[in-house]
Amino acid sequence: MAKKKKAEDAPKGSPAWMATFSDLMNLLLCFFVLLFSMSSIDAEKYAAVVASLSNSFSIFSSGGSAINKTGQLISSGISQLNNLDSYTFDTGKPVDSDSETREIDDAVEYVEKMQEEAVKKLYEEVAQLMSSEEIDSDVDISIDPNNQYVKLTISGAILFDSGETKIKDGSLPILDKIGNILKNYDDNLIKIEGHTDNVPVGSSSKYDDNMELSSARAYSVWKFMVGKKHLDPDSLEAAGRSEYNPIADNTSSAGRAKNRRVEFKIYTENYKR
Repeated sequence: MAKKKKAEDAPKGSPAWMATFSDLMNLLLCFFVLLFSMSSIDAEKYAAVVASLSNSFSIFSSGGSAINKTGQLISSGISQLNNLDSYTFDTGKPVDSDSETREIDDAVEYVEKMQEEAVKKLYEEVAQLMSSEEIDSDVDISIDPNNQYVKLTISGAILFDSGETKIKDGSLPILDKIGNILKNYDDNLIKIEGHTDNVPVGSSSKYDDNMELSSARAYSVWKFMVGKKHLDPDSLEAAGRSEYNPIADNTSSAGRAKNRRVEFKIYTENYKR
């Protein structure tokens, strides 16, 4: 009768798969420890979650009931744990939408306040320069409602004859003084804008409409500031606005006279080119 073969002894040591599994667990542990070390926890909300879990699942001390017939969590942690989705975490950091909204609003308010202070400071500086140049009676000064720039306004009747774009010789001293002021802000963005009333140009005019006329007038002033006062053309812009931005009623001659004007918009340092 043949003898039965002796059963082979089991290989000594742990199975080969266990070493790989252990390495994987170690790596995962290191990964989560790293995430936790880089996170910041809201202590108050963390305490609320811990209390909710403790009272609902009894996984910590003094637990309670868990789930009722409707599937809703009961016990003292019901209000927190059923609303656990409100505790949204991003790499361990809680995201509070209300808090973020307040932070954004505060930041916007801060920027707006700083801009308002900057334009007020610019206004005071320009007003003082106008007084020194003695052009207060010929040039108006104002602040943009959005606190972006200080505006100098001079009547078109001072600078140009009706329907013309050549600067009057008598107005050159005033423009020269305005140029002295603008020279102090040569690094700032400065816009020169020409404006007209709503009366169409005459048939004998070499310009097709008020847009061409206002643009040509702004360009004439731009050439003077660049050619005579040597302002930086890179930060000096010229544009025509025609009759589309009136500051007075065009139904009266006095209103139309106010609308025919040239504006110099000196932007704050935040708008440097």
